Amino acid sequence: MTQEDIDEYFSLAKSSMDDSIEHLEKELSRISTGKANPNLVGGLMVDYYGSPTPMSQVANLSVADARTINIQPWEKSMIGPIERAIFEANLGVTPQNDGILVRISIPPLTEDRRKQLVKTAKDKGEDAKVSIRSVRKDLMDGIKQSVKDGYPEDAGKRAEDEAQKLVKAYEAKVDAHIEHKEGDILTI
Repeated sequence: MTQEDIDEYFSLAKSSMDDSIEHLEKELSRISTGKANPNLVGGLMVDYYGSPTPMSQVANLSVADARTINIQPWEKSMIGPIERAIFEANLGVTPQNDGILVRISIPPLTEDRRKQLVKTAKDKGEDAKVSIRSVRKDLMDGIKQSVKDGYPEDAGKRAEDEAQKLVKAYEAKVDAHIEHKEGDILTI
């Protein structure tokens, strides 16, 4: 075993941890903060002629004001499937259509709803941390196997310490994302 093998383990681990952070960001963008945000509906899957397609690929999404999202389908026949996708997503909003546009009014959040959304955000953060710890386990197993296969033991210990520092850094990123989202949710 060589240092290149260890570097490869770290490279794969960083890539997986970056994926976990990216997934967390997507999940957090779907949590309503009481403000209009096209990300709330952009990733919803719409039935586009029998094939599930992200809403952002079948309509123009825009913010009319602080509490209204406008969805303008590129084809009028897509209004029904867009409304259906919004209802099925159970976002707590009711779409209104005028034959050309679908509008979503974001209701102001109650204190209970804000607390519930903060809890949901923290759950998503905990899921991300579990994913990162799973990557750490795989990384540590790889390092230990390398030591068994002849990689120097003291270098293996240093690599394990580096792995732990890496995990702490990524967990701090998760905490920062959750803290930011919590601030968005609780800001009236």
